[in-house]
Amino acid sequence: MPDILSIGECMIELFSEEPIEEADTFTRSLAGDSFNILVAAQRLGTSTGYVTRLGDDPFAGYLLQTWEGEGIDTSHVRTVEGFNAVHFVALLPGGDREFVYYRKGSAPSTIEPDDLDSDYIGGARIQHLSGITQAISSTARETVLKAAQIAKEKGIAVSYDPNYRHQLWSHEEARSAMEEVIPYVDYFLPNAPADSQMLLGTDDPHEVVAHFTELGVPIVAVTRGEDGAVVGVRDRVFEIPAYRPDGPIDTTAAGDAFNGGFLHGILNGMAIQNAARLGSVTAGLKLRGRGALTGMPYSDEVFSIYESLG
Repeated sequence: MPDILSIGECMIELFSEEPIEEADTFTRSLAGDSFNILVAAQRLGTSTGYVTRLGDDPFAGYLLQTWEGEGIDTSHVRTVEGFNAVHFVALLPGGDREFVYYRKGSAPSTIEPDDLDSDYIGGARIQHLSGITQAISSTARETVLKAAQIAKEKGIAVSYDPNYRHQLWSHEEARSAMEEVIPYVDYFLPNAPADSQMLLGTDDPHEVVAHFTELGVPIVAVTRGEDGAVVGVRDRVFEIPAYRPDGPIDTTAAGDAFNGGFLHGILNGMAIQNAARLGSVTAGLKLRGRGALTGMPYSDEVFSIYESLG
């Protein structure tokens, strides 16, 4: 059984080096936060599995072959009639990005609680959940909540990234969805400022850590881009510096890379502070590549740099 399971939607990614309105050429890849975290963890050596629906359009073979090529278990991917979502992404000055999504009504968004296998979840060590998955449809939101409940019943840890996207829903809807699952969450993985503003109206990661640890979340790790991360566990808070080998090329999936590295470290017995440092190195190396997959690093390089940093 895979150690980390993730539920969500993987999209076709069409990437441009220029602003979307000026671009003539787009490069095909694929991305989605629920998928990116699996790639990050899998490339470090953690076994992973994906729970999703796959549309039967011409992109289906490319998606499935890529997932399996990464070593991700696809035994719980269900192929259904429909299309796979697409998003366009382009670079802006400084490495930030702009997105345009075409995903409403996609095959993955029709996922429902009956797609979950409680034995499959019970065989994992971490069930990862995402606010984006909650946002893509009402049945997807129900599926995320049911997965959290099954995981808790089975004694499986739950990680959750709220990953707020204003294109998908309002602050109020996102907060409501987060409140549904937070009682089941062991590893809460928001970012600042986007998630922290949505959740609490603050840019201060320490306020986020304090708020959610007081609610009973055992571990809170707030990523904040070039400022690193703030991680809270019980009554201890750690400041984790960002690893930035050179200027960033593309920040796409850097947060997912951190989360994948962090969870990999936890599963391999690292102290929370060291697991977060591993996540920081993984995220920093990811900045070198275009799109979600290109720069996602492998184990040898990540651990070589991690160890060199002491």
